[in-house]
Amino acid sequence: MFFQRKNISCSLKYDTVPLSTPIDELCFIVFDTETTGFQVAATDRLIEIGAVPVNGHHVIESDRFQTYVNPERQISREIIELTSITNEQVAEAPKAADAISSFFDYVESREAVCLVGHYVSFDTLVLKSELKREKRSLKKLFTIDTLDLIGFIAPSYDMRDLERYAMAFGTRIYDRHRAIGDALTTAYLFTELLQQFKARGFTTWGELIKATDSQSRALQF
Repeated sequence: MFFQRKNISCSLKYDTVPLSTPIDELCFIVFDTETTGFQVAATDRLIEIGAVPVNGHHVIESDRFQTYVNPERQISREIIELTSITNEQVAEAPKAADAISSFFDYVESREAVCLVGHYVSFDTLVLKSELKREKRSLKKLFTIDTLDLIGFIAPSYDMRDLERYAMAFGTRIYDRHRAIGDALTTAYLFTELLQQFKARGFTTWGELIKATDSQSRALQF
């Protein structure tokens, strides 16, 4: 039987905001996901989404988004030990498509210009894989990866671990391997990177897009 896919998009302002707009005037949503493992395109599933806005170089902690997600499978002992997320916590949580829909509603209501993450291509793959299971296709998810911004500001760094970067740049560190904790850590790292970006004379949305251009972003369209 043929199922027609329904395209889904996350309402973002990246293509309507003038490139000359100062970064200070933009809202970014920094997010993270937790999963049952790394094979998210195959057997592993989403178990948590966490997000927080960054407005004008400020992290708005009071406006955070967090939801557990029912993976419709057992969480392994290793992942429970890593994340502290239990099978009991996700049992009554929304399923992936509903949780992602709630997250996108949150993003749209904040009029965010784009999504931000640390190694964000993995989180993007998580969302796409979950929606693909529902015969839906996710389009135009415009993102900025803190790794790309670090590569522009400090190209000598060669590591991916979020905590090590946060320590290197002197920013706050929250609960690791939890979506909301890693989203908050990434958000504070992002604000420090924006300050350093600005100190180098770059102040506009267009300059930020150019500085963080990557192949992974191109694949999102």
